Amino acid sequence: MASLSLRHIYKKYPGGVTAVSDFNLEVKDKEFLVLVGPSGCGKTTTLRMIAGLEEISEGELFIGDQLVNDVAPKDRKIAMVFQNYALYPHMSVFENMAFGLKLNKTPKEEIKRRVEEAARILDITHLLDRKPKALSGGQKQRVALGRAIVRNPKVFLLDEPLSNLDAKLRAAMRTELTKLHNRVGTTFVYVTHDQVEAMTMATRIVVMKDGLIQQVDTPQNLYDSPCNIFVAGFIGTPQMNFVNGTLVKKGEDVYFNFEEHSIKIPAEKANNPALKDYIGQEVVAGIRPECINDQEAAVAANPDSTIETYVDVTELMGAEIYLYLMTGETKLTARVSSRSTSRAGDTIKVAVDVSRMHIFDKDTERCIVH
Repeated sequence: MASLSLRHIYKKYPGGVTAVSDFNLEVKDKEFLVLVGPSGCGKTTTLRMIAGLEEISEGELFIGDQLVNDVAPKDRKIAMVFQNYALYPHMSVFENMAFGLKLNKTPKEEIKRRVEEAARILDITHLLDRKPKALSGGQKQRVALGRAIVRNPKVFLLDEPLSNLDAKLRAAMRTELTKLHNRVGTTFVYVTHDQVEAMTMATRIVVMKDGLIQQVDTPQNLYDSPCNIFVAGFIGTPQMNFVNGTLVKKGEDVYFNFEEHSIKIPAEKANNPALKDYIGQEVVAGIRPECINDQEAAVAANPDSTIETYVDVTELMGAEIYLYLMTGETKLTARVSSRSTSRAGDTIKVAVDVSRMHIFDKDTERCIVH
């Protein structure tokens, strides 16, 4: 098994296009690391540089203790699973999984043992004689994973492997991949644009934007303590609400004023030294949808953080309801209980859980206090 070390990695294309800039990352042995970000942020390019399919323009890449910048992909002891599965249509499942081992002149008995073991792990033993055209999307994905497992790689690289599956199968395969990682005990580096996949599977997440790392942390820390507006908005469903307003001091208390509303900032945030320079300044408040409550008891208990809003649209999601609210020019999304009686067209009061509110610098977009 192996760790990965990416040191000051750049990928530059002709014409002055830089796809990845100063990428520094230490991936621990047996870690499940997920690279996440919008399309074009450089996550797949980074994965392909690790695989050796893209040349590194600058920087050093180590797999274990070995510098591999000039090592051929086949000699890096990595296995890559692609978005489109890349199965050979004229070969059976067994032959597809055995293909790489045959190229390496692995003995026939060893090939048979490894393929059957991988098929058992992935529950595809009954499919070994079939051709890819007779398989469903989920079965093809398992075969592609099996082809990687049989090679006993030091590092698994997975490039959006679930994006071609339907929602139900994608959720099931997320669980299967987590179990597979625990079973084979290998380092996984996984690329996706789907933050739900990242949050549910990763031991750590790398959030990328425009070729730059924004933040590297555990899923929970990314959710609770995003370093800037981009990370805060990218992680979480529905997206965090961002509200422009001004911090105002009244006596010993600090308030966040926006539109006609004034929300009292809790003492532990208001007393944070980082906030002192922003009194009287415009800032951006970040409020998660689940931190907006339309229950009468919550509104009555929090008079200092209650605002009046107009319900524009409601979406029933089964176990919960999304309320799309308006107050003046400000739009808010609330995630409330399915027992909520709020309906489109209502004017309602909602309470904001200010203890979980984030405050961001309007110019730099960096988080001031969590």
